[in-house]
Amino acid sequence: MRDDIKPGLEHTVTHTVDDARAISFMGEDLRVYATPSIVNDLEYGCRDLLKLHLPDDEDSVGAYVEVEHLRPTPMGFEVTYNIVIEAVDSRRVTFGIEVHDGVELVARGQHTRMIVKIERLKAMVAAKRG
Repeated sequence: MRDDIKPGLEHTVTHTVDDARAISFMGEDLRVYATPSIVNDLEYGCRDLLKLHLPDDEDSVGAYVEVEHLRPTPMGFEVTYNIVIEAVDSRRVTFGIEVHDGVELVARGQHTRMIVKIERLKAMVAAKRG
């Protein structure tokens, strides 16, 4: 892990709410950004920020997610994730996230990722498989 992973480090990610990111169970008029897609997009946004600062033999895995989905965002809208590292405790990195759709704040949350050695994680998974 590099020394430049520290509180205050920021990253911005933008996505368009498309068919894959929208709910479908309430009909066409209510095709809006799905909460599971918010979680998926925030996890990858946080991972992408860390990968900019990690050596090739390290990556990160999600350990905790808390999301408050505040407002609906229709299909076709762009959502912007403002991601900020809030805390670093050894290999544990905690992020604060706000998601805006150009009109209003639509979600906010916190996410924790653990920085891992890729080979060590592979060994753990292989051992579990038996």
